[in-house]
Amino acid sequence: MIYIAAAGMINALGNTPDEIVANLSTGIAPGMRPREGWLQGDITAVLGGVDGALPAIPDEFAAHRSRNNQLLLAALAQIQPQVDDAIARFGRDRVAVIMGTSTSGLDEGDIHADMTLNGKESPDWRYAQQELGDPSRFLRNWLKLEGPAYTLSTACSSSARAMISGRRLIDAGLVDVALVGGADTLSRMPVNGFNSLESLSTTLCQPFGRDRCGITIGEGAALMLLTREPQPVALLGVGESSDAHHISAPHPEGSGAIRAIQQALADANLQPQDVGYINLHGTATPLNDQVESAVVHALFGESVPCSSTKHLTGHTLGAAGITEAALSWLILTRDLPLPAQDFSQAPADPQLPPCGILSAPQPLERPVILSNSFAFGGNNASILLGRRA
Repeated sequence: MIYIAAAGMINALGNTPDEIVANLSTGIAPGMRPREGWLQGDITAVLGGVDGALPAIPDEFAAHRSRNNQLLLAALAQIQPQVDDAIARFGRDRVAVIMGTSTSGLDEGDIHADMTLNGKESPDWRYAQQELGDPSRFLRNWLKLEGPAYTLSTACSSSARAMISGRRLIDAGLVDVALVGGADTLSRMPVNGFNSLESLSTTLCQPFGRDRCGITIGEGAALMLLTREPQPVALLGVGESSDAHHISAPHPEGSGAIRAIQQALADANLQPQDVGYINLHGTATPLNDQVESAVVHALFGESVPCSSTKHLTGHTLGAAGITEAALSWLILTRDLPLPAQDFSQAPADPQLPPCGILSAPQPLERPVILSNSFAFGGNNASILLGRRA
């Protein structure tokens, strides 16, 4: 069994776990608000941002100087004692770093291109800042580690797959602990890219709502330290699949999503009725919510409480999997009420298959949480977390 020794996180709900707990419990996200300067045409759009100062990256690491890595440092600071202890106990070659991202330092590259095209010097830009492999490379160098370090980029399932890969490395005996997670930063390219796909909502997203029209993009980072040593919360099971139905649309029958969930349940030796809450992928696009509600209805009926938390964090893209797993970890470790779906702007979509969507917070009755991440290209990942008996 693999356990979660520590978790750190930062997103639109707050900059520390305590802030996030307080705001998750009340359904308030301070960082979710209308923002200008991101969408072409001077259009204002609601985006999920991290407010306040972030840790500085010193000159020694100038090649890694990006907001993406600053978000990672903020999450790392929250679990630094546990990470330092693991390095001291097991050795620098026995600690893996596996990250997920879809933007890395893309925003720094965008600023560099804009300055260059306008005849301005851009002395602070380094190509490495925007490489997808930079988050894991940066943390490995920052912590002076010598073990495996790599980044996965499978769109919205990236950091969920980082968790799966970390568990796999420990199970294989290649490392003793794994620092897994991910980060993504607000950037004009994904904001305008999703808008060009007609998948972006300029107002706050409405997962499973009647009038839903697209995602709200957010930024954030989360890290988890995985270990064999027993901890209060275990990584009970994982599942992954790739249905490759379409580059941006889910399989109409959700076949890959079903396989990922079934694999996770089988891996954990659990039945659907053992699950106490499902953190849905719930992007608020018409197709995603239609397919996911049908999948959950087929596997769980209406018996398992479920909701999407993307109206509180935004869709953090490559960081979504670890962000929502970290929120699930907080629910388990802090005995938080399950977050309700927000239908204050419009009612729930009556055309969706019924699947236990929460209209009000309620206690977690069974201490097992399923967190789903269903990405572009049909790249699916499901994670089961639970309290140790």
